[in-house]
Order: sequence, then C-alpha cells, then structure tokens
Amino acid sequence: MSLSKSEFTVAGEYHYNRTSPTRWVASHLLRYKHYVFGFMLLSITTNVLYSTIPVMTGSAFNVVQQGATSLHQLVTLALTLLAVVLAGGAVDMSARFLAEIQGKRFARDARDELYISLLGKSQTFHNRQRVGDIMARAANDMTQLSNMIVPGFDIIFDSFTSLAVILIFVGLINIQLLLVPLLFTVVFLVALRDYSRKLNPVSDSLRAQFGITNAILNEAVTGIEVVKATAQEEQEKRKFTESSVRYRDFYVKNGQIQGRYLPTLLLGITLAFAFLHGLFLLSHQQISIGTLVAYMGLMVNLRFVSFISIWSFSLVQLGVAGAERILSLMKEETELDENEAGYRAEMRGDIVFEHVTFSYGSTPILKDVSFHAKPGQTIAIVGQTGAGKSTLTKLVNRIYDVDEGRVLVDGVDVRDWSLDALRSQVSTIEQDIFLFSRSVSENIAYGLGQKANRVAIEEAAKDAQAHEFIMSFKDGYETIVGDRGVTLSGGQRQRIAIARALLTDPRILILDDSTSAIDSATEDEIQKAIRRLLQDRTTLLITHRLSQIRWADNILVLKKGELVDQGTHAELLERCDTYRRIFSHYDSAVPATATGGE
Repeated sequence: MSLSKSEFTVAGEYHYNRTSPTRWVASHLLRYKHYVFGFMLLSITTNVLYSTIPVMTGSAFNVVQQGATSLHQLVTLALTLLAVVLAGGAVDMSARFLAEIQGKRFARDARDELYISLLGKSQTFHNRQRVGDIMARAANDMTQLSNMIVPGFDIIFDSFTSLAVILIFVGLINIQLLLVPLLFTVVFLVALRDYSRKLNPVSDSLRAQFGITNAILNEAVTGIEVVKATAQEEQEKRKFTESSVRYRDFYVKNGQIQGRYLPTLLLGITLAFAFLHGLFLLSHQQISIGTLVAYMGLMVNLRFVSFISIWSFSLVQLGVAGAERILSLMKEETELDENEAGYRAEMRGDIVFEHVTFSYGSTPILKDVSFHAKPGQTIAIVGQTGAGKSTLTKLVNRIYDVDEGRVLVDGVDVRDWSLDALRSQVSTIEQDIFLFSRSVSENIAYGLGQKANRVAIEEAAKDAQAHEFIMSFKDGYETIVGDRGVTLSGGQRQRIAIARALLTDPRILILDDSTSAIDSATEDEIQKAIRRLLQDRTTLLITHRLSQIRWADNILVLKKGELVDQGTHAELLERCDTYRRIFSHYDSAVPATATGGE
C-alpha cells in the first residue's frame, strides 16, 4: 500500500491502497466485506426471483392450454407468483439498503482520509493549492464517489447479474433460444466499451473544470473587498462566465456521447428478432406457447440492462474522475514528516541557526544565516519588506525545512524532533490573524483543545488586555466571531491571538508584527503583560516599532536574506548603516554624520 510522508497522522488509522483509483476504491469497499458480499448475494437472489416470474407465467400458459385445469391449480399458481413477487421486492429492498450503507460509508471514510491527508501536508504544499479547487474535491467529488457506488456500481452489478441470469434461464428453457440474447450481449458489450472509452476523458475534464470554476468563485468571494475597491466586478464576472461556459461545453459533450448510445433501438431490434426466432421455433413445434411466453418475458427484462446501464456507467465515470482528483491530491508529496518517534522533551528555548540557507523554489530567501538565542532571551528581527524575517521564524517550528545548514532547538536539529512535541511548545502571533468561526473562548483555547478551563481562558484574556472588550459583547466569551473573525476589529483579533498564545505557555514565542493593529494605549498595556510573561521564555520579535526593539537582548538585521549584523540597539546604531537607515525616521537622535560599516 502507498504510504507517504505526513505532518499529522491518526493513531490506528486504516491505510488504503493508493496505487491507482481502482485499487483505492476497492480497498475502501473491501474494508466492509460483509456489506459487499451481502449485497452481491441479495442482488443475485433478486434477479433469480424476478426471472422466475416469466418462467412461471409461461408454465401457467402451458397448464391452461392443456385443458382440464382446476380453479385450485390456478389459485395456487397465482399465489405462488404473488409470493415470488413479494419475496423479490423484499430481497431487492434489502440489497438496496446494504448498497446505500456501503456508499455512504465509502464517502465518509474517503472524506476523513482526505481531511487527515490535508492536515498532514506541509505549508509549501498548501501554498501551491487553490482553496476553491480543494473545496470542490472535498465536497462535489466526494458526492460523485457516493453516487459511483449508489446508484452506480450497484446498478451495474444488478444489470450484469440480470443479463447472466436471463441467459442461464433462457438456456435452461431451450438452448436454441440463446441465439438472439447472445448476439445482444456481444453488441451490448462492444457498444458499452466504446461508450466508456469516449466518456472517460470528458468526465475527467468535466470534474477538473468544475474545480477551476469553484476556485474562481472562492477567490472572488474571499477577495470581494479588493474586487469592489478596484471596481473589477466586470472582469471577475467575465472570468467566471468563461469558466462556466467551458464547464457547460463539457457537460454538453457528455450528453452528446450519451445521446449517440441508443439502448432503445438496440432493445427494440433485439425483441423483434427474439419474437421472430421464437415464432419460427414454435411453428416447427420445437417449443410450446408457454415457452415462447416465458422467453419473451425474460427478453423484456433486458430493458433494465439496456436503459439503466448508460446512466449508471456515466455515474461511475464521473466517480472515477473524482477519485483520480482526490487521490492525486492525497498523493502529492509533502516536504515534512511527523517523525512520531523523534525527540521529545520539555523545551528550554535555546535556538541556534548554523549557516542556514532557504529558498522558495528557485528564489533564494535566506543565505548562510547564523545566530544563537539563549533561553529566555528576546531576539528582535528587523529588515526591509522581503528580507526574509517571517521565513526565518517559520524554520524554528518547521513550517518549512532548511535547504542547507541546521536549526537547533535545545541542541537538537528540529528535523530530529517529534513535530508535535516541537510545535506544541512554540506559539506564533502574526499580523494577519486567523480566527475560526467559533466562540471567543474556543478561539482562545484552540491551542489546548479540550484541556483549557474557563478560569485559565479568562486569565489569558486579561493578560492580553482582551477581557474588557470580550465582556462588552452580549454573549461574552460565547460570542461567535464570524468567519476569520470578521466581526472583530484588527486590534481585537490580535489581542485574542495573544491570549491564545499565552494560554499554551510556550517555551518559544514568535511575535510577527503582532501589535501593528493595536492603538498606543492598548499596546503599552499589552507590552507590560508580555514582558512579565516573557521571563524564561525565548522570544523572536519581528516589528518596525522602535519602542519594542529597544528592550530586545539581541537584534538581527536582515538585508536581502543575509544577516548583515546583530547586536543591541545601541551597538547597531553605532556601527550599522542598514539599521540606521531602517529606523532613522523613528529616532531623530541618530547623528547625521555617523558612519560605519554593516
């Protein structure tokens, strides 16, 4: 079975065969073998019972034709026929029930598998993806998987079982009658093969285009503020319309392929030749009138095979296309591994960068960066936009892995740490805060899951200067903040994020311009709380505010990915031109004639 690296796994997770879409689907279905084989047995039984009905009808004709038939015999035949019909209906309903259970379990398990796979993918992977396309695969393609089983596979199995049972019954009645149904079978299978061959690429394109259309819609809605601010509604409408037209065209092409497959004509010709053949044998006294009635009754049952197969095969093709898209997403390589057996310990917070180089693809971001942050120290990181400040901090908790060099935490390479043990002791507060559409208390307690209590949540909120505005809400800590926290101001979102980080009691704290949206008065209060809580906690601080940088133990100056200097605020003002240029507008006390190297 195909297993790939992942940042996240579930204990006891069932591993499916991902080597191909067919094997992946089969491994899902065979996880619940009793449902599969139960359905198959009931389906065969149903078709046998339904095929018995025309045979019994033909027998009744023979009995009546022979004369001297008693009322008792006719009633017995009628009741027997009724019993067979009722039994067939009951068995058929049971088969449909098992198929529905299997289909819904398949969709549920596949959805869980995809979700776990996405959680385990690296940030680099997610940076490459379009959210709308992922949502299309997780929602619509999953629905196609369920439809592929019911009413896809189950009807196809029913159809072929029905065809096989009809051939067997016709052969048992009179082997000479097999000529026409065998010819029908050959023509039907050839036509079906040609139909599937033409439909498959169209189904793939249809599912792919749906993902593209969904991605365009998602981007427009997510960025609606930018769209409106730049008056680009017409452009977005045109872009979406073009994608929708392509999606429609694929659907039309799908319908054209289905339209060229003529099951009605095939069945009509088959029934005509069957009746003609039967009359020929009857005229030569090789079969009875009852046998002809039974034969034509069985042949009429081929209408289910003819009509339903085109629809069910279309569902299967769409399901296979959906399975390929889902599987391709799960099989995408992720750059990091959970390393569950890796190093685990309570972190002291010692950070060492040894000649670290990192790039996004072919674009270099950091070049030969080396520094040491001792436990409890606050390290400020400054530089112009694009200097690599945020990227540097993301190497500490392995959001990304270095290309060259090493990042050590407590003397252990971060790649040798258990990813869970490493990240659970590092908290990050960024400028662009993400809050879930849940209650305020759930967002604050997110880093601890169910382990946080209300008292601890409120204490963290008070330390982050968030308690007062939270209590001003009607529902207090149970207030739902809306998607991405849209009901809160930027400052409120950041204070909740600070409370979330403080509640986890991290050994390493990363503040990435975390107070940029907070007014000066609130910022002063937050800084007081943070400075009290920074004791024995290593902090990496990215900011452009001189008031925050002054009290850092060490300041790293980045320029185009290179560490050009490091030291205290006073030391860098004295000797580093880059540092002075960055912050000259903050401090008019910098001597205009000062000189120094970098």
